[in-house]
Amino acid sequence: MEQFSPAMVWFLFGLVCLFLEFIIPGVVIGFFGAGAWITALLTLFLPLPLEQQLLIFIAASLVLLFGLRRNLQRWFFKTVPDALDDQNQFIGERAVVVEAISARFPGKVELHGTRWEAEAEEEIEVGTPVVIRSKRNLTLIVEPL
Repeated sequence: MEQFSPAMVWFLFGLVCLFLEFIIPGVVIGFFGAGAWITALLTLFLPLPLEQQLLIFIAASLVLLFGLRRNLQRWFFKTVPDALDDQNQFIGERAVVVEAISARFPGKVELHGTRWEAEAEEEIEVGTPVVIRSKRNLTLIVEPL
């Protein structure tokens, strides 16, 4: 049986690491795979002893890990701001009262096909068009048009 060259061993180890990156979340193991491929490339052209190969592998992996991990995480795991947290959302838009609103008790309005809890400083009857003046958490503050 033919013995594998060091370059082939490092390449296969890198391939296994990159495969594991898809299975195990965290954006860490792939950098060791890239470090293994850098080591494979160097051992393909230079006859390096095992100690130097390990040093190159460790150094390349750690430089890639600490140099690129944060940027790759931002790129792969972009966060989308939650639309419900935007307190300026819907201001100035029009809605229709579907449950009467009084100065003391909230009612409901329909906006974009969804019912929202709504408050007002005056009494507003069902069917009245309103404009949204502000938003407090999930409650819309409205006034009649």
